[in-house]
Amino acid sequence: MNANSVRARVARVLIVFAAAAGVAAPAAAARIGILTNKYGTQTAADFNASMSRHTFTAVDTSAAIPTLAALTNAFDAILIFEDAAYGNATSVGNVAAAFANTGRPVVLGTFYDQDRSDAPAVNSPHGWGALEQLDPNTTDGTGTPYAPRTLDTASMAVHPLTAGLKSLSSAKFAGGNQAKPGTTVVAWWKEPNAQGKPDPAIAYRITGAACIIQVAIAPNYPSTPDAATGYSGDFHRAWGNAFDFAAKACTASTSEAAPPEAAAIPTLSPLGLALTALLVGAGAVFQRRRRAR
Repeated sequence: MNANSVRARVARVLIVFAAAAGVAAPAAAARIGILTNKYGTQTAADFNASMSRHTFTAVDTSAAIPTLAALTNAFDAILIFEDAAYGNATSVGNVAAAFANTGRPVVLGTFYDQDRSDAPAVNSPHGWGALEQLDPNTTDGTGTPYAPRTLDTASMAVHPLTAGLKSLSSAKFAGGNQAKPGTTVVAWWKEPNAQGKPDPAIAYRITGAACIIQVAIAPNYPSTPDAATGYSGDFHRAWGNAFDFAAKACTASTSEAAPPEAAAIPTLSPLGLALTALLVGAGAVFQRRRRAR
């Protein structure tokens, strides 16, 4: 075998390997549990109709708290939001944190902030227990401002969480957060929060095995009396991106993410390891043949 032949074979292997590594795999279908005290059934119906690749099931946490075993057996990821503060928030947060620590993502939506322990006293917040050690954002001291919010698409990071987003706005059920140090924010609202600082619209945080994604707009918007005028733009696309990212265990290939967001380095599959070994071996053969000439 001459050197040109070896080079050609190595090139073909490189092309195959690059294609396998660089092309983003579609998100797998995920079973999503919707844990909330209100609007769970309506939100599940809306999401099932608009995001048919995933399956959404309402879990009413106003009266009872599901066990960790029940959640891990039934769901690949969960969504948590509320409509008015309620006493079970702490227990829900504790079991959600345990769920996240098994490596299954948790997604948060407005009005999660209203029951966070740093929410205004007027809300009588109960806190979300252990989940507050893992969530991406604190409140801004006020929480959901009941004021307009518009997605700043000009400053968005290139990321699976922002894929296809052209616009998103809310009349009142969005915003009011402050990103924690170490949180990855991939999109901001144009309007500042109550502290005069940037207000994160879409963010996530990874702590050990836990990945928590926060989309700072009410997921139940379409089921509220404000549905007709309360929001506009790529609402379902934003939520679909969150569940797609959750279904992929919060990882992004280099073709899906770019600065300022660093792409996750994927773990090589057995095929990838075999191809890598083949490339190394082929390179060694090529070098030996060059020395022999």
